[in-house]
Amino acid sequence: MKIIVPMAGKGSRLRPHTLTVPKPLIPIAGKPIVQRLVEDIAKVVNEKIDEIAFIIGDFGQDVENKLIKAAENLGAKASIYYQLEPCGTAHAIHCAKNSMSGPVIIAFADTLFRADFQLDKYSDGVIWVKKVENPSAFGVVKLDAYGVIQSIVEKPKEFISDLAIIGIYYFKEAEKLMNEIDYLIDNNIKSGGEYQLTDALDNLKTKGAKFTLGKVDDWMDCGNKDATVETNSKILDYEKDNAIEYPASAEIKNSLIIPPCYIGENVKITNSKIGPYVSLGNGTKIDSSNIENSLIQENTLITHGNLNNSMIGSSAKYFGVASALSLGDFSVLETK
Repeated sequence: MKIIVPMAGKGSRLRPHTLTVPKPLIPIAGKPIVQRLVEDIAKVVNEKIDEIAFIIGDFGQDVENKLIKAAENLGAKASIYYQLEPCGTAHAIHCAKNSMSGPVIIAFADTLFRADFQLDKYSDGVIWVKKVENPSAFGVVKLDAYGVIQSIVEKPKEFISDLAIIGIYYFKEAEKLMNEIDYLIDNNIKSGGEYQLTDALDNLKTKGAKFTLGKVDDWMDCGNKDATVETNSKILDYEKDNAIEYPASAEIKNSLIIPPCYIGENVKITNSKIGPYVSLGNGTKIDSSNIENSLIQENTLITHGNLNNSMIGSSAKYFGVASALSLGDFSVLETK
């Protein structure tokens, strides 16, 4: 089994945090989004993962090294491919053509999930979906009267279905998908100005491919600040029963920690109330503050803060009072 992870997007909706760190590398409860994604997939498919192919932009060698390590930690070979222009989801997968063989799971590194995967080995693939209120913003599947996938449509302008494709797919034979993607690119067939995976899937369906519908228990978005903070809270909630003790290197003095929280290595907390639903990255220092429902990255200093629904990057400094804040890496904010 292979996992293909397209993750070359700029993450514009999550700026300023993605100006210095690619969105899939932003830590949620102490672990990068993409690492959580591949670990969760490996856990639920219950099969050996032979290779993980990452399709990235020009992210630099440090990012590539982290991705290689994430794959190796799962006993898999890491492959790195590049998509340097935003030409669509099908084009992203085309960039990893050399890894598209045999059974694969394609997982876009935008979201996290909770599900009990069941790989139907008798079908040509599985498309995981979640019912949403605004289907026009997603690719959707339309079912027939028997609950079988009838068609696949990208961002429908008129209501077709409220079953949104969450960006995780299983294909028994990746070569068949690649043939359809090659056809789109060779014939310059685009939707919305880009080569769309949903068009390739619909072509497969028209040719008789059988796709099973997969459903997730929870689909967690990391598209913008509010969604990412909410996802951090959900992950902390899911993991609270398996939570470990705070690391011995953490110093907590005259402070109250209300779980669930994630406390990284060498964190220092004094005269503060932290939690619930707070993640503090390695080396962060908190003094005389009240923080809840927030995501704070590494080596950041916060003093006299009153934060809720906030996201602060790494190596930032904040002095003052705010109710909701989004502060990028290396930023300094002081209120008087």
